[in-house]
Amino acid sequence: MQRWRGLEDIPQDWGRSVVTIGSYDGVHRGHQLIIRHAVDRARQLGVPAVVVTFDPHPSEVVRPGSHPPLLAPHHRRADLMAELGVDAVLILPFTTEFSKLSPADFVVKVLVDKLHAKAVVEGPNFRFGHRAAGNVEFLAEQGKTYDYEVEVVDLYVTGDAGGGEPFSSTLTRRLVAEGDVEGAAEILGRPHRVEGVVVRGAQRGRELGFPTANVETLPHTAIPADGVYAGWLHAQGETMPAAISVGTNPQFDGTERTVEAYAIDRVGLDLYGLHVAVDFLAFVRGQAKFESLDALLEQMAEDVKRCRELIAAAETPETPEKQ
Repeated sequence: MQRWRGLEDIPQDWGRSVVTIGSYDGVHRGHQLIIRHAVDRARQLGVPAVVVTFDPHPSEVVRPGSHPPLLAPHHRRADLMAELGVDAVLILPFTTEFSKLSPADFVVKVLVDKLHAKAVVEGPNFRFGHRAAGNVEFLAEQGKTYDYEVEVVDLYVTGDAGGGEPFSSTLTRRLVAEGDVEGAAEILGRPHRVEGVVVRGAQRGRELGFPTANVETLPHTAIPADGVYAGWLHAQGETMPAAISVGTNPQFDGTERTVEAYAIDRVGLDLYGLHVAVDFLAFVRGQAKFESLDALLEQMAEDVKRCRELIAAAETPETPEKQ
């Protein structure tokens, strides 16, 4: 799959294509439906399928300081899109100048002049251009002039987790923030993943017999609510069952919020400086401060036991390297 950073990266001889545009944060099941439709249409027409997305998130430019927590970094999104059969991903730098582009100018400069769109596939609520003035109706009207068709794909509707809401990144972020990682996984179609480099912490886990990988997460990462979770730690091409702690470590009067993963039953792991990924399977308990160190150790042993049981009953996700 080709990955382009800006319009200038698109090959000069690029021909017609089927295009879909959006932030696509998380590439959840609603996104997957749209992208698969675009890929299927591209195959029918015998042209490539292209996803157009943005960096940073448009809201950060339009309303500075409002950048939403991200469900997946761009490289992860691109990997997931490649799995769906996408031929190219175009990441457009979203600047103040770009935000002022009218819907009509966006159509000409991106869809017509550069990507030579033969078809554009979007969800029903798609908006684009300055002040989000463009919609699918405008897009279709422009298509009559510039020889492309527009196809609108309805999003799925969630079950219990979302109370009947359409699948959305906003809903997924809310569930993650509440610690409902199982509800988030229902929408994503896979466990919520957090990535980052393993850094040295206070090393109390090692002293207590539960050495953890302290993950310095990427900027704007959507991190689950404070507590203990069952999940997996992906490192060095290996997937390891893990007990994951999110929070400030109140037992030792901590103030910095961290994500720490204990690779269950693994001894002698040295992951410092490595980029790792952590998948959240299930919430085990909330963050708490115990009366004594012995009480904490007893609870940690119980947490690991519970995590081991939950993981044994679940399907192991693939490592990032396999994707």
